[in-house]
Amino acid sequence: MKRSLLLSVLFTLFVAASCEPDEPVVCPECPPDTEGREVTGPSEPTDFTLEVPDYMPRPVLDEDNPMTVEGIALGRRLFYDKIMGRDSSFACADCHIQEKAFTDGRALSQGVRGENGRRSAMSIVNLAFNSNGFNWDGSSEQLWEQAIHPVEDMLEMDEDWERVLERLREHNDYPERFRAAFGIDHTDQISQELAIKAIAQFERTIISADSHFDRFFYKNTEFLTEEEQLGADSLFFVEDVPAGVLHPGCGHCHNKPSFGDNKFKNNGLDDVASLDDFIDLGRGEVTGSRFDNGKFRTPTLRNIALTAPYMHDGRFNTLEEVLDHYASGGHGVENEDPNITGFPLSEREKVALLAFLRSLTDETLISDERYSNPF
Repeated sequence: MKRSLLLSVLFTLFVAASCEPDEPVVCPECPPDTEGREVTGPSEPTDFTLEVPDYMPRPVLDEDNPMTVEGIALGRRLFYDKIMGRDSSFACADCHIQEKAFTDGRALSQGVRGENGRRSAMSIVNLAFNSNGFNWDGSSEQLWEQAIHPVEDMLEMDEDWERVLERLREHNDYPERFRAAFGIDHTDQISQELAIKAIAQFERTIISADSHFDRFFYKNTEFLTEEEQLGADSLFFVEDVPAGVLHPGCGHCHNKPSFGDNKFKNNGLDDVASLDDFIDLGRGEVTGSRFDNGKFRTPTLRNIALTAPYMHDGRFNTLEEVLDHYASGGHGVENEDPNITGFPLSEREKVALLAFLRSLTDETLISDERYSNPF
């Protein structure tokens, strides 16, 4: 009898226990279970036509990311908002400063942790004219693709995209802005792709085409000084040189109006024993071609006086050092660009060439409110 009673009690306890709710499963790696919310408001983006002076190249437009007034406005805010970085403490604009022609003034870019990255922060001016991949090595085919990596790179913004998206979805303003730019109707539709496409739309608007040289050569409203003219005529735009003079002319790689061809070249920086010995493989790291090792993009010289230090690794602090490098010639490495030959450069010629390079500064760019911090 006692044994039967004991079994009955145990069975009752078992049944009661089985009816109790299960303990919640803890998953620290799972995102929070939020339902999001419906987003209302205007949702018909306004087409935007990028207008550039007729003396500049035609913009390269992205059919997968058409420019709109609302998309550009959203991208501008995301570009300057520290919400994009770790602990909401770092923005794209921290490495691309308007007053420095959207570079950062450092030899190597410095991220949210204060640690140096691999390369110098490139200027993002006139990216609308580039059809040859982005970054120093061309690793991103589309402008919007370029914005993916910096957010997650521990040496840059060091944040997880999912956390960035959570903050954007829960924000009291951004959901409506995403709706205005892309027509979303729920916060869950705010995605990495939409965020980076908005940033790319803003970056594509950053046009520099109003330098002293432009006002002289294209607009006929100003004149070059004697020094500037000497730098242009005797060194920069040299095509036919006197017998025995090796200078090929800077304009072969930096010709007007872009003053950069966005191609990838070994410009004679490193004396290596073989093509396998470059510390930074550059373009070769992307293509896998040994002959591309040590090649980097030819950047624009527009605003070059504002973007020191120079080269992909910021090794030269001044333009004088850059000119001395090219005048000394390369190292005879197998894949050096044929224009790296060395040439005579007197002090007077150096001063003149520097004066011409400074004439490429666009003073309006660094204060243009269309590109400035909207907060």
